[in-house]
Amino acid sequence: MVSFWELARDSLPALLGGAAVTVELTAICIAAGFVLGWALALGRIYGGRFVYAVCTGYVEFVRGTPLLVQLFFLYYGLPDVGVVLPPLLSAGIAMGLNTAAYQAEYFRGAIQSIPRGQVEAAYALGMSRLQAFRHIVFPQAMRTVIPAWSNELIYMLKYSSLAFVVGVPELMGRANLIAARNFRYFELYLVVAGIYIVLVWTLAGIISLLERRFAVPGIGTP
Repeated sequence: MVSFWELARDSLPALLGGAAVTVELTAICIAAGFVLGWALALGRIYGGRFVYAVCTGYVEFVRGTPLLVQLFFLYYGLPDVGVVLPPLLSAGIAMGLNTAAYQAEYFRGAIQSIPRGQVEAAYALGMSRLQAFRHIVFPQAMRTVIPAWSNELIYMLKYSSLAFVVGVPELMGRANLIAARNFRYFELYLVVAGIYIVLVWTLAGIISLLERRFAVPGIGTP
């Protein structure tokens, strides 16, 4: 039997390939969730009653159901009505729709944290609502939301491990394939945990740099 270090060395190329898929999947779902999250946040704040009700209903429904259920619904449920999605696309859509609901709440909180006096001052200067949002509210909201939003990015990186249940060859999927051949589950999962820790630390470091770079003077600790 090969030692742990030999097993780790031999498995590392395949696991790193899976880690690349993990990063790709995380980037896709975060980007999609970012766009949809802003739309939901704006709908809940500036939309009429109908728009507010639709956006609120979506957010509460998604936050009230597990990501795994949403993933199974897209991959296993939609074929019953004639819609068949490949594994990676199913995982990307499920994760993107899921994170959008949480990002929407981060963005909504950031927008509402901007003092009302600043908006009123913009109106007094002759700005329209759109101009006030674009030049006053949005830049500050984007800066203040970074600490909370960074948690969602890290969560989705780890939640991407659920994608292996529908056949996506990400990090956990690759580890399970290798372990099924040699039955060294304990050692392989230790290696996988180490790779996730490196990925999370790297992301946390990048986000920390962004937070310091774009910190709003006088708000929070740079």
